[in-house]
Amino acid sequence: MKVKVISILEDNYMYLVIEEDTKRAIAVDPAVPHRLLEILRREGLSLTAVLTTHHHWNPVNKSNTIALQRVQQICVLANDKKEGKQGESVVQVQRFRFGSINVRCLFTPCHTSGHMCYFVWEDDCADAPAVFTGDTLFVAGCGKFFEGTAEQMHRNLTEVLGSLPKDTKVFCGHEYTIKNLKFALKVEPGNEKVKQMLSWARARDDDDKPTVPSTLSEEFEYNPFLRLSEESVQTFTGKRDPIEVLRVLRKEKDNFKKPKERAAAPHALLALEWGLL
Repeated sequence: MKVKVISILEDNYMYLVIEEDTKRAIAVDPAVPHRLLEILRREGLSLTAVLTTHHHWNPVNKSNTIALQRVQQICVLANDKKEGKQGESVVQVQRFRFGSINVRCLFTPCHTSGHMCYFVWEDDCADAPAVFTGDTLFVAGCGKFFEGTAEQMHRNLTEVLGSLPKDTKVFCGHEYTIKNLKFALKVEPGNEKVKQMLSWARARDDDDKPTVPSTLSEEFEYNPFLRLSEESVQTFTGKRDPIEVLRVLRKEKDNFKKPKERAAAPHALLALEWGLL
């Protein structure tokens, strides 16, 4: 399978997971349906399903999925009650299959009470699997606790997402990488991996290219929200209990004022392909 990364709005991502043999595709958080339909037509793809991670307007909303359903009969998977009845409700560990592509639903409440991530893979394939994390896990960061608790996010990051294969490619909902890494550097000023990643992310931004996907193994090297047992992270927060470390980290991140960067070029019409190798 192949994942197409589509940059939309100011800093959002929507995705197409493409079964290359059949040209069938699954869309993830299609917040700009006309853009998605344009790509489907141009590349001769057939849309078979839509996966929505949460109810906030920028990843997806009811009118978006209705617009897509008018074009083709598709399966819409959703979990958040605030999304209304636009999709089939899914639950933790529920699995679906679309052609050769498997989808496992991972319930990750906190950013929103019904947030869902999706673990996607092909059987008998050497390519790495993918996880679409919406606003739960970002490159070098995690989502705000809008409708949940530090306890919930801790479970999301350590037990649910953290237990996936370490080569899993992480496709998140926003391009927040540079500001996340600046905060990570504040937390761990001696972390060389953070410094390397920040330099790399700035170069990607200079070239107007996305920083997704990362991998879970990489996230454990530089993402402070996955490094709760590291002495440097605990020293920064003044806490030892992992949940308390996470709680303080999120509060500090909410109040973090990053140094000013040059204005980034808009990504509105950018669409890049990534093979899951």
